[in-house]
Amino acid sequence: MESNTCSNIDCKKQSTLQCPTCLDQGLSPTYFCSQDCFKKCWTDHKKLHLIVPLYFKDFKFTGTLRPGNISHMRQVPNNIERPDYAETGEPIGERLIKSTSMIDIKTPNQIEKMRRVCRLAREVLDIAGKAAQVGITTDKIDKIVHNATIDRGAYPSPLNYRGFPKSCCTSVNEVICHGIPDSRQLQNGDILNIDITVYYDGYHGDVNETYLIGDVNDDTKKLVNTTYEALEKAIDIVKPGTLYRDIGTVISKYINRTSFSIVRNYCGHGIGKLFHTIPNIPHYDKNKTVGVMKPGHIFTIEPMINMGTYRDCLWPDKWTSTTLDGKPSAQFEHTILVTQTGYEILTAKIN
Repeated sequence: MESNTCSNIDCKKQSTLQCPTCLDQGLSPTYFCSQDCFKKCWTDHKKLHLIVPLYFKDFKFTGTLRPGNISHMRQVPNNIERPDYAETGEPIGERLIKSTSMIDIKTPNQIEKMRRVCRLAREVLDIAGKAAQVGITTDKIDKIVHNATIDRGAYPSPLNYRGFPKSCCTSVNEVICHGIPDSRQLQNGDILNIDITVYYDGYHGDVNETYLIGDVNDDTKKLVNTTYEALEKAIDIVKPGTLYRDIGTVISKYINRTSFSIVRNYCGHGIGKLFHTIPNIPHYDKNKTVGVMKPGHIFTIEPMINMGTYRDCLWPDKWTSTTLDGKPSAQFEHTILVTQTGYEILTAKIN
């Protein structure tokens, strides 16, 4: 029988007893070492039990993950500058430039602003990453992200972007991207992607990483490590004159040597005054994206790599995208500046 650590934070015993309500609802298993620990945790633990929205009725989930309860949309102080969609949910600027094919070349002043906002995004991600431990809910991580962002005088870019209800994306196990933070506690053996974008002084900075939660099996560790290495190999070809479509070629050449697959329905993107803009950056080979890298271009590379099929399934919440076979997915992302001779990783780790 499988053995896991007791969910009582004051108890570290190995446990095999599972909450029967979690089992009935198809939730990821929650373990307790004894009835006493179960009773001590009940008041908080029962909050994880689903009140599934009607739009999930009869939905066929592809894996073991189930939606938790989503808390209210967090508030941002009035003194913090907001992007154009903050109140209405509609990114007007993105809609207005939808037909353009001209990739924005940032001025030196704009590049400095991008360096600043990307550094803030990195700071927030690192704070969130330290909190990613067994037992914490993704909603709690969202609260940490929200507070860290506004503490820096910035706006959490995902908040109300096309109606997204939270301040970051938290994608667990089979979730490829756009997972909504909720009441589910992270379990031993999970993987978690935290995707952070912040808006400061008129510009967005975007970064994400996948974290190992507790003891993760070797196959999933390999998936996570391979995804990071694919990102590194893609970044290495960034320089003036490189075709944007070559990013997908490099990633495919590396991933095709493994049993993993590359997600095709989501891609990297240009970024700056707008959250998402051209160029689009597919991560797979033989893509049709156009454009040549020039100094001053800024964009994200963010490969999503699956353990099984590359095909995805969208939950009825219209945001959460999971693997079609329910197997794990990993992702890493950086915001990149094309320099005169190569590249600068604007969201690089801070020493």
